[in-house]
Amino acid sequence: MELRQLEHFVAVAEEGNFTRAAARLHVVQSAVSTTIKNLERELGTPLLERTPKRVLLTNAGAALLPRAHAALDAAREAADAVAEVSSGLRGTLRLGAIATVGLIDLPMLLGEFHRRHPGVFLQTSAAPTGSQGLLEALLERRLDLAFVSGPGPRPTGITVTALATSVLDLVVPADHPLVKRRTVSITDLAGLDFVDFPVGYSNRTVADRAFAAASVPHRVAIEITDPTTGVAYVRNGLGVALLPRPVLGKGQDVATLTVDDADLEWSFCLAVPSERAPGAAARAMIAMAHEFFPRG
Repeated sequence: MELRQLEHFVAVAEEGNFTRAAARLHVVQSAVSTTIKNLERELGTPLLERTPKRVLLTNAGAALLPRAHAALDAAREAADAVAEVSSGLRGTLRLGAIATVGLIDLPMLLGEFHRRHPGVFLQTSAAPTGSQGLLEALLERRLDLAFVSGPGPRPTGITVTALATSVLDLVVPADHPLVKRRTVSITDLAGLDFVDFPVGYSNRTVADRAFAAASVPHRVAIEITDPTTGVAYVRNGLGVALLPRPVLGKGQDVATLTVDDADLEWSFCLAVPSERAPGAAARAMIAMAHEFFPRG
């Protein structure tokens, strides 16, 4: 049994598709199929069940998958240890990241990491379902680390540490009737149309929890994935929004008010798998995150 065979098997198991697995591995699909067939022949049992829509694990495949992950992790860790001694950190670090909306200068952090460890390829990706999608990718081993926001559901197998926190403030058009007041109650927001993030984004989780705790309906009229776009919708009178303070600057033709009786704290966090040891590059990134943001 070769590491390449295990790598191909893991890719197909995680992607559920030979074509996507081949693209992920940067090889032709026929090579993946041949490798899997050879592995199945060597082990004397089918590992994958091919269906018209998707490739599924057999019982034998399900038993092999965690052991294949462990073998690949051990091999990667061994290679990292040798590389670190001989020529510094090497390899690929797969990061998931949300938009930091000014709370943390993530590009600065990643840039400094690159300067310290130029041999590490930083592969950074987002998720259309926000922090929850990044946590799922971390659990599925498609990411090594993830920068996410909170609060929100925290799956077993992941440790989440807050690096910085902010509060969601109410953003309204400059001519909105509430502008005359510096603070508002969450009950004052009943019946207003909101511009908010989709379910799965932590901003939305914070808002939904606060409204539910006050038994006030949270009516979302427009969904966004970028806070700057949210400010633009508010400025044009299409709703109000709850957004982190760092994204809110002056001169945007909107007004900002504090909701004084609701828990609207939002945090920027580092998510780390707790059931597998991080590699050398991941450990270096974890250490740097805590160096730059000692709150965590």
